[in-house]
Amino acid sequence: MQPLRFLLVGLVNTAAGLSTIYLAMYAISMDYVSANVAGYSVGIIISFLLNRSWTFRHQGSWQLSLVRWMVVVSVAYSLNLVVIVRLHRALEFSTYIVQLAGIAVYTMTTFLGGRYFAFSNPDRGAQEKKQ
Repeated sequence: MQPLRFLLVGLVNTAAGLSTIYLAMYAISMDYVSANVAGYSVGIIISFLLNRSWTFRHQGSWQLSLVRWMVVVSVAYSLNLVVIVRLHRALEFSTYIVQLAGIAVYTMTTFLGGRYFAFSNPDRGAQEKKQ
């Protein structure tokens, strides 16, 4: 059930982040880089809140889990960049195709990092038996 909830949260935070980017550029004429930062910030916050409370049902410190989530997102984004650059430069794959591989790596990394690091609960086994 966690993978499905995680993917649904991903859809919500992607929609919110992209909407923020477009709204910032259109409504307040924000430059595309600043709008991108704003949109990703909104998406990361939504992702943190929903994954912590709904996907992983984390009961520990929100401050510690936030720091850990930022580490997970940073690692995942770095891996995403490595994958897309290497696939494009070394194998000359289309820049559009490599984005799909990058998304897959980012998604798997954030799910595993969220489950086993950022939002790990000491009593996870007991929780999973209830579900």
